[in-house]
Amino acid sequence: MDRYSRMVQFLKVLLPLAAILLLSTVFLLSRSIETNVSGPFTQQDIDERLEGQLVTRPNYRGTTRKGEDVQVEAVRASQGTADSDPRATEFRGRFGLLNGGVITLDSNSGSIRPDKATATFTGDVVITTTDGIRVTTDLLNTSLDEIRGDTPGQVQGTGPIGNFSAGRMTFGAEKEGGPVHILFTDGVKLLYEPKKAER
Repeated sequence: MDRYSRMVQFLKVLLPLAAILLLSTVFLLSRSIETNVSGPFTQQDIDERLEGQLVTRPNYRGTTRKGEDVQVEAVRASQGTADSDPRATEFRGRFGLLNGGVITLDSNSGSIRPDKATATFTGDVVITTTDGIRVTTDLLNTSLDEIRGDTPGQVQGTGPIGNFSAGRMTFGAEKEGGPVHILFTDGVKLLYEPKKAER
């Protein structure tokens, strides 16, 4: 038997043994795998999501016709039924104005209708602006294709000149292409604080 044949015979034995050794090493060194791992959702959560068609962390982003930023998000939202509108919990909104100002909206719940370009904030609604105005109310209707909103009910607020209340509040541009203004109507009461105004 020549040298080449002996080498082939040797490799026929050596290579399978090396393969078995490598495989056994993989199995010996591998960690035990936990097969009974629980997922991030309980069975009740899964049932609720399937039954109510719940969506986690829905997020709407868009721009108005003038190019202002509009963002609306929530923690959870349901699709709604034929008898009820879609509902969301911990409803938040943000309107970015062209002049750099921002109007933020926070509420316990709300609903969004992209088909009608509207969003409604309900329950402990808080409206804040970058120039220091903070308003609370129970219900706020807003538009999604322009910076516009109104509260059909009473509002309470604080601002650079003091505390105030009003029967209604609206915000938006008074004329097309104009700046956004906030307007308080229906029995406005202001507690003027000169020291606060001087800051």
